[in-house]
Amino acid sequence: MAIVYDTYQREAPPRLPLLDAADPARIVAWRHGEPVNAARFLAQVQAVAAGLPAAPAAVNLCEDRYAFLVAFCAIALRGQTNLLPSSRAPQAVDEVMAAHPGCYALGEQALDPAPCGYRQLPSLDAAPPLELDAAWPSIPAGQVVAIGYTSGSTGTPSANLKTWGSFHASNAGNLAMLRAVVGPRFEIVATVPPQHMYGMEMSVLLPLLGGAGVHAGRPFFPADVAAALAEVPAPRVLVTTPVHLRALVESGIALPSVAAMLSATAPLPVELARAAEQRFGAPLLEVFGSTETCVFASRRPAMDEDWSLYEAVSLHPQPDGTAVEAPQLDAPVTLADIVSLSHGGRCFRLRGRHADMLEIAGKRASLGDLSRRLLAIPGVQDGVVFQLDDGDALGVHRIAALAVAPGLDGHTIVDALRRAIDPLFLPRPLKLVEALPRNETGKLPRAALLALLGQHDG
Repeated sequence: MAIVYDTYQREAPPRLPLLDAADPARIVAWRHGEPVNAARFLAQVQAVAAGLPAAPAAVNLCEDRYAFLVAFCAIALRGQTNLLPSSRAPQAVDEVMAAHPGCYALGEQALDPAPCGYRQLPSLDAAPPLELDAAWPSIPAGQVVAIGYTSGSTGTPSANLKTWGSFHASNAGNLAMLRAVVGPRFEIVATVPPQHMYGMEMSVLLPLLGGAGVHAGRPFFPADVAAALAEVPAPRVLVTTPVHLRALVESGIALPSVAAMLSATAPLPVELARAAEQRFGAPLLEVFGSTETCVFASRRPAMDEDWSLYEAVSLHPQPDGTAVEAPQLDAPVTLADIVSLSHGGRCFRLRGRHADMLEIAGKRASLGDLSRRLLAIPGVQDGVVFQLDDGDALGVHRIAALAVAPGLDGHTIVDALRRAIDPLFLPRPLKLVEALPRNETGKLPRAALLALLGQHDG
């Protein structure tokens, strides 16, 4: 019997461009007030990639956003994975490195102490030779280019693998959303770190794949934000968080014109959204996503309570949350958020989180709603309500709260809460603190909340 061999060749795995730039003169970033074009950027990427050690992965610790971009692409070009800890704290970095034997750490600063195997980037100030390889660099769509870690706000940080193909797909949704508001070309100033998935999407992927130029800094104070915006041309998009937005509004500072503002990482109070729009004369867009899913919906909270899904995204409510289907996901991902769908499933409204839902004596409440009511008390500048780990004799977990409220005492706050919520859900204890332990993006890691509560209990 004759043996018939399959003469068809398997198709080569698809490759996708590392940088979407038909024109080598396209501006990728703004650094020290000067533009950096695609040709110079890629020349620096290739120079850095050539000097990297053989390894499976690298922790990208760059703080300068341009240095992060160069390091990110150089690591990916070498076929390695960018490891993105939820924090730059030594313990968080050490834990990630321990989970990835053989990896190293890369940054632009001289660190002391430095992680094991730390390598410092060469200076990016000197102009490299602008001879690029004949082919514009591309990498396999299935290559894992990043592993992002959750913030730990609901427990232990978890690892989430991101392929270059999934990043291309998620970026398409963000780009379409922004272009509908500000047009085809815009410049970005971001207050969030690039290691956070929101910062990655809006200040790394958009410059690489969306034709935007990004400011290299990470401004923190209102005056720094104003200065950074002044260093890039209009139209400008400010990528920020509720914490930074509140500081900007309350500072009274004048900002250069912005075409839009983006917010994520924490719930955005409607009053703050309206104040920011009125103060800075631009629409404020809130995006919805997670480290697991990337962004898949947006809204303008000053006008809309409902979220609008990106194209080709669908939600499927489950008893314990909501399953998300999106172009960037190989399989549906279930989030803890409880939603109700509208407009034929193209919009949704948040009803709480499965993990946030409380039930005591047959009555239900949401930790998110309880925190919102705490923050609504006049004189409370910041606050959070959360549930403790240990239950009482009946298995009921106590509810605690931390509040920043200069000039108020705990009894006054509890009395105000008693008028707003069922007494069953009053936090005990409620502790007054000078500041909440927010991380770089304004989130509240659960371990830090419990530690702070323990300090005040002692």
